[in-house]
Amino acid sequence: MAEAGKVAKQPQSRTFQCKNLHDYLKTLPGSTLDKLYNHPTTCLAVYRELPEIGRHYVIRILFVEQPVPQAVVASWLAQEHSKEHTEVIKVLSELRVWQEAAIPGGLPGWILNPIFKKNCRMALLGGGKANCIHSQLDADSKPRDIPFLDQYATERWECVLHYMVGSQQQEGISADAVRLLLHARLMKRDEDDGSPVITREGFQFLLMDTAQQVWHFILQYLDTVHEHNLDLVECLTFLFQLSFSTLGKDYTTQGMSEAMLKFLQHLREFGLVYQRKRKGGRFYPTRLALNIAAGRTSAPGDMEHLGYIVVETNYRVYAYTDSNLQVALVALFCEMMYRFPNLSVGILTRDSVRQALRSGITAEQMINFLRLHAHPRMIAQAPPVLPPTVVDQIKLWENERDRFNFSEGVLYSQFLSQQDFQVLRDHAQEKGVLIWQNERTRTMVVTKGGHDDVKRFWKRYNRGND
Repeated sequence: MAEAGKVAKQPQSRTFQCKNLHDYLKTLPGSTLDKLYNHPTTCLAVYRELPEIGRHYVIRILFVEQPVPQAVVASWLAQEHSKEHTEVIKVLSELRVWQEAAIPGGLPGWILNPIFKKNCRMALLGGGKANCIHSQLDADSKPRDIPFLDQYATERWECVLHYMVGSQQQEGISADAVRLLLHARLMKRDEDDGSPVITREGFQFLLMDTAQQVWHFILQYLDTVHEHNLDLVECLTFLFQLSFSTLGKDYTTQGMSEAMLKFLQHLREFGLVYQRKRKGGRFYPTRLALNIAAGRTSAPGDMEHLGYIVVETNYRVYAYTDSNLQVALVALFCEMMYRFPNLSVGILTRDSVRQALRSGITAEQMINFLRLHAHPRMIAQAPPVLPPTVVDQIKLWENERDRFNFSEGVLYSQFLSQQDFQVLRDHAQEKGVLIWQNERTRTMVVTKGGHDDVKRFWKRYNRGND
């Protein structure tokens, strides 16, 4: 019997996830969290985003100096909410908001992290030094209102998206932003000319809503702060400070370190803050910055465009928009036919959908995108919003590509007798590691993980027959 090499494995797209604020903080080392908790603003931001039960537990023991028995804490919640109690305990422990401590008699108890407790008290009761951005500032001679800031944030962020889809845009993005897109695997260098081109993760990224896109982008930026000689704790603390700012109000840059001024410029490029001049001494946080620092998963309605897509049963897609970006998004999985000043017409074809599938966009993502951006007239009609025939056809086109499943394994062949083949096949089947077998050709494939066990069994079987 001979063993062949490994069967080629189909590369699978990376699971695309965007964590919320707490999930990100859980990934940080304990020492980093303690440094963050040295700032009252951070403690208040973390406290604000805790589950309601978690906030209740924290406030009840905030002024208690000794550990509180765990049984006492559990009694604060009715028995039917024991599942929520367990989840809150896990969240508070992973965030190092509290920790286990023994009480007299050896019973387990909970006590707040002393650093978190001290600074959370300060944040709730007042005291401590004011943030440098809240220093006194003269009135702005050219103040910016909220509609202006919303438009600015949208335009700056769409510059990044325009660059990804390759649409023509007068204003480009910086080299730092391009490097960040490459680091996040949203784009990659083309093998021919070395220019950045979008990846399958990038296609999936484009179909997210704005708040999810910005949150994922900022997470990737925080992962590379060391490359810009920035301190992660300083950057996070500044984002937390922005979470308590007021939309439409300006703040001073006096007292900010050179590193934070550099960080501010990066936020400015992505549309999270507005600054008329780099040395103007003031900046305005935009709605994107407030949403990110608060860990929200969806943007307010005025940051999102109204629905603009109409889908007909003949697979035609009408995009009532004059936005080049919105048209480019529809063109990711539609064949564009006509373009008018405020209307573009495309059609869903087998080739256009399969091209999108090859790029990593799933059928469910296309359907969700069309449903999410459906025109108000389509939403107002009787459900379903999208024609069922179109939805089913997109799924069928995807199923055409899923007729084959690829698995990594080891091939066994060239058995000397039918009995040898059957013995080894039956053993692999019993162990649950058999992927495929052909009795006529005496060929079988086992999983990579089960290969060692099958090989050892074969050697024992051969020794027994000698």
